Amino acid sequence: MLRPHRIDTVCGPLTGGALLAQSIAIELGVEFAFAERIETDRGGLYPVDYRLPPGMRSAIGGLRVAVVDDAISAGSAVRAALADLVSCGAIPVALGALMLIGPKAVSLATEMRLPLERLLELPNAIWTPAECPLCAAGRPLTNP
Repeated sequence: MLRPHRIDTVCGPLTGGALLAQSIAIELGVEFAFAERIETDRGGLYPVDYRLPPGMRSAIGGLRVAVVDDAISAGSAVRAALADLVSCGAIPVALGALMLIGPKAVSLATEMRLPLERLLELPNAIWTPAECPLCAAGRPLTNP
């Protein structure tokens, strides 16, 4: 499904879809890259970044890249990897996943104007604490 996008490199988050990304890169006969999970001191729901390791950063500039994850729900790993790839001069051309969980990946692809290839979509509601109906009702997420 990614072949028509004329990809030079497939990149995946190391703690998620990197093995899938590597398998796809081998199948397509293209390069493979990965983005490492970096803890930040940033607050909020997604205080983690994903960055290419130093040895890959200069080599990816100008290359057409597909970002692939095994499953995309909130999309934070894919979004962070995309941002770092762009900062390195890469050209994102597609997103891919085995499975989408909820609508966030479609929204991200639309926002980034990237095609999104996937095998399966499952519903899942993700709320910020301010939007969560259980939080608004003062109900615990689990029974004590």
